[in-house]
Amino acid sequence: MYKFLDPADIRRLKNYEFGAKAMVEGYLSGRHRSRQRGSSIEFHEFRQYTPGDDLARVDWRVFARNDKLFLRTFEQETNLECHVFLDCSASMGFPERSARLSKLEYASFFAAALAWWVISKNDRVSLTLFDHGIRKFLPPGSTRKHLHEILSTLEHNTPGSGTSIAETLARALPLLKRKGTLVILSDFFEDPATLFKALNPYIHRGFRIHLFHILDPGEIQLEDRGLSRFIDMESDANLTVHPHALRESWHREILDHTRSLRALAAARHADYALTATTDPYFTLFDRMRD
Repeated sequence: MYKFLDPADIRRLKNYEFGAKAMVEGYLSGRHRSRQRGSSIEFHEFRQYTPGDDLARVDWRVFARNDKLFLRTFEQETNLECHVFLDCSASMGFPERSARLSKLEYASFFAAALAWWVISKNDRVSLTLFDHGIRKFLPPGSTRKHLHEILSTLEHNTPGSGTSIAETLARALPLLKRKGTLVILSDFFEDPATLFKALNPYIHRGFRIHLFHILDPGEIQLEDRGLSRFIDMESDANLTVHPHALRESWHREILDHTRSLRALAAARHADYALTATTDPYFTLFDRMRD
């Protein structure tokens, strides 16, 4: 049993399919057409082995000739790679000691379900944990062992320090050898222009990009309570104030920030969605299939 992979979600995912629009516009854009000849499948090409690939698909005759690992690929084989970037900065640990899921827990449930779904389709998924930079990178893989490693990594993960999505994206670009779907799970407390400048190389390489903006309901709308102390989880700066004195300006700041993210995403043909941690995370799957 894994903390972030619910058996009920697996049952639901087994019959889950992405819609036609997603297939046409890029989520499955790497998928080859099948060319069936009776019961056979047509050979397509060799590609070099990368960690996480199924060793059963290695062509050992090629290995014997040149001492390098190559896999045989076929026309019906998918070329999909899904790259999950999970923000593990200190702010993602909010709220602490609450009955509600923290932002990091909510994002981890979705990341686990997405990894299971991709691998169940014999496709490849990578996982990048980051705060101010890359904390851990698991390269693309499609095996049950790779899924176990992803789930175990998520289970033992904890919130870290400050955030720099731009720095993470710059460092990760050389690690992703093939274009695919890029899914970023974050509270996006970062300047939108800086974020999209860092995303430009991915956009130019043809990645399909999903930005899932995860916030706690108490961040979207400040709760009505008495004199409170607000602490920045990444800098430890603090302010003691009545929430009603901040509510209007806070709401305006959040609204302006999300509008900027949404506008820049639309201009670059990326997908952006704001979700609260109280919403079912399957709404993010629905977003990807539209």
